[in-house]
Amino acid sequence: MDMKELFLQENVGGLDLLLRALFGSIAITVLALDLVGSGIWRWVLALIAFAGLYTSIMRHCTLYNLISFSTAKK
Repeated sequence: MDMKELFLQENVGGLDLLLRALFGSIAITVLALDLVGSGIWRWVLALIAFAGLYTSIMRHCTLYNLISFSTAKK
């Protein structure tokens, strides 16, 4: 497995893709509306928002690639 395949191969799709985008969008909305006080929860939500939106836009999850799992249609 080369580095390009490890970081660019599509392996997220279907319901998994929808849930990642949904949770990422909800997390970013909660942060934007300032519904969470400062502290660790703000950072947890920021991580969820970034990871969810990034992996849904790129359709790639590196962890899935490392364990040879895919929800994308071939």
